Amino acid sequence: MPRQAAPRSLPGVGGGGQGSRGAATTMLRSLLLHSLRLCAQTASCLVLFPRFLGTAFMLWLLDFLCIRKHFLGRRRRGQPETEVELNSDGEEVPPDDPPISVSDDNRLCTLASLKAVWHGQKLDFFKQAHEGGPAPNSEVVLPDGFQSQRILDYVRGNRPLVLNFGSCT
Repeated sequence: MPRQAAPRSLPGVGGGGQGSRGAATTMLRSLLLHSLRLCAQTASCLVLFPRFLGTAFMLWLLDFLCIRKHFLGRRRRGQPETEVELNSDGEEVPPDDPPISVSDDNRLCTLASLKAVWHGQKLDFFKQAHEGGPAPNSEVVLPDGFQSQRILDYVRGNRPLVLNFGSCT
């Protein structure tokens, strides 16, 4: 009796063959990976936000104090001149604070400065090396070829590993 060939199903068409399962599995893995990254970014924003608000408040407070001092100084200028301090040579001693110039160009609490603070705090939060923590094991490319190794592959016993980036002169 002649053998009949089993019907074949094309990947992604009909019958739920391996191709459609593989694509669905890959899509689910990708969705899960993107969801995890989104959750990690959201968590980091929630951790960084109080620090950012504290820094933004300090910048605003410094601006406020400088502006307040500037306007109070204007008000005092209308009052009679106070006596001037003289040093031992009889010369006038300049005031402790330099004159204050308040304008939009020298403000601390601006949108650009707040963006820079947020970016700096994110970089600080996500850095690999932390004081007192383990050294990062970064990949390096050897100068004699295009082989790559890890930095900590050069550690020998208890001897410290010294990295010299550039000239010592």
